This record gives sequence, structure tokens and C-alpha cells, in this order.
Amino acid sequence: MKKFMTKLKKAKVKAFTLVEMLVVLLIISVLLLLFVPNLTKQKDAVDDKGKAAVVKVVESQAELYRLDKNDDASLSKLQADSRITAEQAKAYKDYHAKQKTSQTVAD
Repeated sequence: MKKFMTKLKKAKVKAFTLVEMLVVLLIISVLLLLFVPNLTKQKDAVDDKGKAAVVKVVESQAELYRLDKNDDASLSKLQADSRITAEQAKAYKDYHAKQKTSQTVAD
């Protein structure tokens, strides 16, 4: 038994110390703090571009409606004619409310 204990004492196990592990965790947390806000900003930018695309679709459909029907287009007329969906109309209104701009297509 004594021989076994001395053998264990002589054998050095290579492993990370607690301080090294804490340093690694600190580095990872700092990197996360740097990257997470950038990811949310990118998500917001993508959402804004998507909403701007919906606005262009609605305005294009309104122009096509004017050309086809020789009548002024409104969101309700476009929905009734199945040119846009209710979600697109809502996104169009929300976009102009957020941007504080006037809608080119009436309600």
C-alpha cells in the first residue's frame, strides 16, 4: 500500500488549474459581452429592411391597382382585391407609424 501511495505522489497529472479555468471563463464572458449587442443590432437592421420591403410591395400593388382599375387604391381595397394580406397592411401601417412618415396609400 505504501508503494502505491508513493507512486501516486510521484505521478504528476497534467490538468488546468482553477486560476487558468477562471481566466478562460473571463475571456469568454468578455467576448460574449462584445458580440451579443452587435447581434441584436443586426437583427433590428434586418427587421427594418424587411419592413421597408413590405412597404415597397404595398406601394407597388397600389400602383398596379390604379393602373388596372383607374381608381385610387386604399389598403382595404387592396385587401379586398387579394393584392395584399392583412399582415402586409398591418406591417405597412406599423412602418409608417414607427418612421413617423405619411402613408402614400390610404387606409
